[in-house]
Amino acid sequence: MTASEPRPVSRRAMLRGAAIAGAGVALSPLLNLSSAAAAATSGTYTIRFDQAAKQTILGLGFEIQSDSIGSNNNGLPDTVSGVPYDLTVSERDRFVQQMLKGGRTDRGFRYCRLAMGLYYRGLDSTRKFMQSRYPGQDEQLAEMIAHAGIEGTSVEYWSPAPGWKSNNSYIGGTLSSFDPAFLSQFGDALVADLDHLIGSGIPVAMWGLQNEPLFTTPYSSCVYNASQYLAAFKAVAPKIRAKYPHIMITADSQHGWSGAIGQALAGDAQALSNIDAWTYHQIGTNSNEQLTPGAFTSGARGKLVFNNEFEYLDNATSNVRTINTAQSIMNWMVFQNAPTWFWLHALKPTANAESPGYSLGFWRPPSDTNFSHFPNLPVGHWTWNPQNWNAVHGFVKYMPWNSVRYGVDESAVLPDQRIMAWKTAQGKPVFAITNRSNSPFTYTVDTQTAAQFHGARFGPSTNNLALGAKAGPQLTITVPPLSIEFWIRTP
Repeated sequence: MTASEPRPVSRRAMLRGAAIAGAGVALSPLLNLSSAAAAATSGTYTIRFDQAAKQTILGLGFEIQSDSIGSNNNGLPDTVSGVPYDLTVSERDRFVQQMLKGGRTDRGFRYCRLAMGLYYRGLDSTRKFMQSRYPGQDEQLAEMIAHAGIEGTSVEYWSPAPGWKSNNSYIGGTLSSFDPAFLSQFGDALVADLDHLIGSGIPVAMWGLQNEPLFTTPYSSCVYNASQYLAAFKAVAPKIRAKYPHIMITADSQHGWSGAIGQALAGDAQALSNIDAWTYHQIGTNSNEQLTPGAFTSGARGKLVFNNEFEYLDNATSNVRTINTAQSIMNWMVFQNAPTWFWLHALKPTANAESPGYSLGFWRPPSDTNFSHFPNLPVGHWTWNPQNWNAVHGFVKYMPWNSVRYGVDESAVLPDQRIMAWKTAQGKPVFAITNRSNSPFTYTVDTQTAAQFHGARFGPSTNNLALGAKAGPQLTITVPPLSIEFWIRTP
């Protein structure tokens, strides 16, 4: 590591700072509503269904905690605990139907992020190849994915297998060598990991070399500086591409193209040719970050850009954050043309301190016998985390795979009132509107069609509340404070 290259730092310390290093975007305080937006009471909008579409939205992603992690992300317990393992058979089915499919009859989430070396961390006798850590893990994941209709996993390493590392551990360290012969063998092992998953019925849609490569953490991690990441990526990614050409290869799962690692990759023609998408971790940050067109795409070199992890790191959520999360989805897509967006965890255990800010819902593992919290939740059952789930649910339900986004002319781009419009793959027009302010806001929306639209409202304590129908082409809709609404053409 040279003096000019970033040194490993604490993940929490960096992400809770006032700005994300390398992204070039200053963060405004999340819980403060801007005075200018708060003063606005109305706006006019024209959905340009009469013009060319802007992009195809693939669908949303989530992460699955299929093994244990210490409370507050502290350590890797030997305890076997995870989802769907801990859930009763009926609760597994309810989890798939109500959350992963979002109540749809077909499919909801498209991608399931699989944390290699963390929530998938079993090893062979050489400690160089990953496999399930407990009986049934592969089969249960495969069954969950198949029943939910998920396209595939987003496979990313929190740490490679310890046999490849300088400290022979999942926690901390780096690769034990960067010599070409070593990296070639390392690449073969990572291909073998994919062979194992796919052979076990766990499909793979995306692959990433390393989650947050600059961070050392008290759970699984592996630190790379820019030159080390570049060398490893150039050795491994071509092997992934050759064996599995359909898999989307992503980098660098922290600062995308903006940081030192991304710049090293972008400056190397061979490395760049094997990148399909740049991935960022703008975690729990203000959705205003994405309002500047090109903020996360100007250096993308023609590659896709998206945020593949979003949660709140201070172990909490709030009413304002419900709307902020929805606006993060919308603004990544509207202003940065992101084809997808990932929430961190579907379910987190009831006893872990980080769970409220990280989860869409909670499950009670057998180890949690403290019924002073979640007193009505039996072991092996799960429940909602409404302030997070209600932010995401409408997009899972009303923005199915391969929806096509259209532009919207706005009288003013207001940070606390956002709009996004699309047509489903079957051609049904839909638009979403938000109000992150403390006062009602009236949208006047020209839908470019005389058809009726029916509304559904979401908020911190509201989920899919029916709002009745309004006839187009011009709709006048007053959105209450801290609300998200979806308007869907009828029928």
